[in-house]
Amino acid sequence: MEQFLLCQGEKLLPSGREKRLASDHSVTVRGNRWYDHAAEQGGGPVSFLQKFYRLSYPEAVTRLLSGEQGVRYDSTQQDRQQEKKSFELPPASKTMRRMYAYLLQQRLIGREVLDTFVRVKLIYESAEPSKDGSKEYHNAVFIGKDEHGVARHAHKRGLYTLGPGFKRNAAGCDPRYSFHHIGTSDRLYVFEAPIDLLSFVTLYPSNWQQHSYVALCGTSSHAMLWMLEQNAALKKVLLCLDHDEAGIEAAGRLAELLQKKEYSVWPRPPDWKDWNEALKVRRGIAAEPAEEHPQLLVAGPICEEIGYRSASADPNKAAAQILALLQRYQDSLHGGCLDFAMEKISCAAALALAAAQRELRQLGEDTTPQHMGKLLLERIQPHQNRSALHNRFVEISTDFQCVIAKNNAAGIRTQEDKLQLADAWLNLAASCAKVPVKYEAEQLKQQQKQEKSISMTMG
Repeated sequence: MEQFLLCQGEKLLPSGREKRLASDHSVTVRGNRWYDHAAEQGGGPVSFLQKFYRLSYPEAVTRLLSGEQGVRYDSTQQDRQQEKKSFELPPASKTMRRMYAYLLQQRLIGREVLDTFVRVKLIYESAEPSKDGSKEYHNAVFIGKDEHGVARHAHKRGLYTLGPGFKRNAAGCDPRYSFHHIGTSDRLYVFEAPIDLLSFVTLYPSNWQQHSYVALCGTSSHAMLWMLEQNAALKKVLLCLDHDEAGIEAAGRLAELLQKKEYSVWPRPPDWKDWNEALKVRRGIAAEPAEEHPQLLVAGPICEEIGYRSASADPNKAAAQILALLQRYQDSLHGGCLDFAMEKISCAAALALAAAQRELRQLGEDTTPQHMGKLLLERIQPHQNRSALHNRFVEISTDFQCVIAKNNAAGIRTQEDKLQLADAWLNLAASCAKVPVKYEAEQLKQQQKQEKSISMTMG
C-alpha cells in the first residue's frame, strides 16, 4: 500500500513503525493494512480504495493489480507473525535541565504542576543515542502506569521545537495506560496530549488533584474507557479536546460512546486551538486561534434553507418524488454534475422534512420552518458525516426503505407510531442533508487552503 500511495502522489509521514497520511493524520498505513484512528476502523488495500478513492470492489481490485496506467505494483510479502516488541521506558538523561526549560519556558507549564508529576516519576527527560551513536536525542517522556503501578505507556515529545515537532509513543505501549492522574471526585477530564493536560491544570490549579485527568495521546477512546472502568466513582466526563476539525469530530464520537454507557458528558473545548494556546493568551503571548469545523459553519444555513423549502413541499407526494430525486441525484453524481446533484438531494431532504412536519403537526408539535430546520441541524454531526459523497446512496436508500415500510404499515397509527414515523422521516431528511453539508464544507476547506497559501506567499 505504501508504494501504491506514493505512486498516487500521496505524502506519507513516519509514525513509529507505521506511516501517516499527510492529507489525513488520523489514517495510518503499515504493510498492506490501514487504520483510521478517528473513525476506529481499518482494513486492507481494497477497502482503503473503496473508502478513500470512492471505487467499487471490482475497480479497486483492478487498480491494485494493474495500476492506473497498466503498471504493476509490487505486492507485499505475506504478513509474517512478528513477535511484539516488549515495552521499555526510554533511557533517562542524567539531568532534566532541558525538559524543565522546555516545559516551563516554552510551554509555560506551572512549576508546581510539573514538580508534582516529576516527583511521582510520571515525567522525565530521556537521552536516546542515534543509530550510529554519534549524538543523543533528548525528549520529554510522559509515563502511563497500569492499576498495579507498573509503567506500560510512554509518550515522547521533542524538546527542541514548538508546533508539531517530534512526538511519538514508545514501541510496545499499551494504549489503555497513557499519561493520567487519578483523583477522588466524580469528574474525568479528557485531553488529546499530555501538554494540553498540564496546560489546563496550570490554568485552573485550584484543588486540581481531587479530579482525574487523562491524555489520550491521540483521539482513541482506549485510555478514557480504562479510566472509567477502573474508577466507579467517575460519573461526569469533560471532553477537553482541541478546538479544530479533528478534535471536534473526536469529541462528538467520544460523547456518543459515553452517552450509550450513560455517563454525563460535558463538552469543554478551549477558546483557542488547544489548551497550551489558551495558556499563552493568559500570559499575554500571541496564540493560534480556534478552528471551527467546516461542516458546522455551513450546516446552519443549509438546514435553515431546507426548512423553508419544506413549507412549500407536498408531504403526500414525498415518497414518489423522493424516489425520482434520488435516481436523478445518483445519475448527476456519476456524470460529474455535482451542483445539479446537490440541488436534487436538497429537494429530497425538504420533502422528507415536510413529511415529518405533517406527523408532528398532528401531535401538536411546533412545525414552523425555523423549528424544522433546527431539528434537522441537530441530526447532522461531523463525526457521523465522513464518508465520501459517492458512497451515500446505499445509506440514503436504506433510510428511505425504512420510512416507506413504516408509512405503509396497515392499521390506525397510535401516538407512538406517529412519533416513530416522524423520526424516520427526520432521519431520511438528515441523511439527504448531510450530502450538501459535506460538499459545501469541502468547498470551504479548499477555499480556506487557497487563502492561507496566498497569505503565506504574500507574507
